[in-house]
Amino acid sequence: MAQAYGAATLGAGPENRAQITGFPPPSATRIKPAGWAGGGVILRRSAASPLIRKPLKDMTQSSPSRPSDDQPALPRNPIVLIPSRLASTRLPDKPLADIHGKPMIVHCLERAREAGFARVAVACGDAAIAAAVRAAGGEAVLTDPAHPSGSDRIFEALTRLDPDGAHDAVINLQGDLPAIDPKVVRAALAPLADPLVDIATLATPIVEQHEIDDPNVVKAVLSLAPGASIGPALYFSRRPVPSGEGPLWHHIGIYAYRRAALARFVTLKPSPLEQREKLEQLRALENGMRIAAAVVDTLPLGVDTPGDLERIRQVMAK
Repeated sequence: MAQAYGAATLGAGPENRAQITGFPPPSATRIKPAGWAGGGVILRRSAASPLIRKPLKDMTQSSPSRPSDDQPALPRNPIVLIPSRLASTRLPDKPLADIHGKPMIVHCLERAREAGFARVAVACGDAAIAAAVRAAGGEAVLTDPAHPSGSDRIFEALTRLDPDGAHDAVINLQGDLPAIDPKVVRAALAPLADPLVDIATLATPIVEQHEIDDPNVVKAVLSLAPGASIGPALYFSRRPVPSGEGPLWHHIGIYAYRRAALARFVTLKPSPLEQREKLEQLRALENGMRIAAAVVDTLPLGVDTPGDLERIRQVMAK
């Protein structure tokens, strides 16, 4: 998300994004996740290029707004909402930062549109962001600048943009991922094919040794059947969990909510484990909500600092 609401915010802050600064040197140890049956090269940063991509399997297999008949639980009319505000201590006015002639928030809007969703809007905490989005032909809605989290901001935006409840799901996309692969955005919807899942999210295998003990890299504890790419998320932690042999999963803070799940989530009070780990998604788990994650092979690069901004400009110039 564009706003830095602090470590306790669902999908916000450094816990859910790649740390572009402080990369390990080319000789840094890489690991192959034991037990991970994913094919091909697991994508990650390299010394030559901080962002490497290969074709990502389209997990939804159809337009997100029109799922196929064999996916009856997939939401039929999702909306992508991008929460954004100007308050950023490390990179002032971050959403408006210029990247090759466009504000960063507009690049994020375009990536979401490229994912094929019928409706994409920006939930703005500031009028300047709304003006930039509308100048680029996008849809923007002003929200209360005092919202404590992106979840609260997108819920207000949803109720204002869609008071009649036509949209049955919401993808909460961070506003500081201007180079994200649109197929990664689409993949966030896939776990909602299971009608028992309330909230969907993403994870990717950890392959950099230094990330294992890095508290800024949140680990998702997933229960994956052999060969499966989607499974329940049982816990999230800043520590390397679970123990023992097997892959560790780097959580990517993009979420897809069923509308009713988002409405419930924003009414819940902070929970004990959430406060202990400083991870808001634990509030959902502690209140019996079900989260599932889709495994993807690309780790999106976020922008938090001036150095991150320069690096992403270089990446997007290629």
